[in-house]
Amino acid sequence: MTIAEISVVPIGTATPSVSQYVARAIAALGQQKDIKYTLTGMGTILEGDLAAVLEAVRKMHESVFGDRVQRVVTTVRIDERRDRESSAADKMQSVMEKLA
Repeated sequence: MTIAEISVVPIGTATPSVSQYVARAIAALGQQKDIKYTLTGMGTILEGDLAAVLEAVRKMHESVFGDRVQRVVTTVRIDERRDRESSAADKMQSVMEKLA
């Protein structure tokens, strides 16, 4: 299972707000049936097979171009475990158990 965090940022927009572009990227992600995702205030967490995650990243990045956007900066962090199944929820639970 691959867990990835992605942030897609258009450069050169008319206003400082980028929520309309984030919405476009999330809509592109919605077409990926084999990806679980969680939108956060600073990015989006993707979970799935590595190939599917990378395809989702490509679609999200491409979706932001257009409407005068000629430059997009996309940041991706990938965490892939091959020794056992893991999820974003599992990672948070492990930390919470150690805090208890």
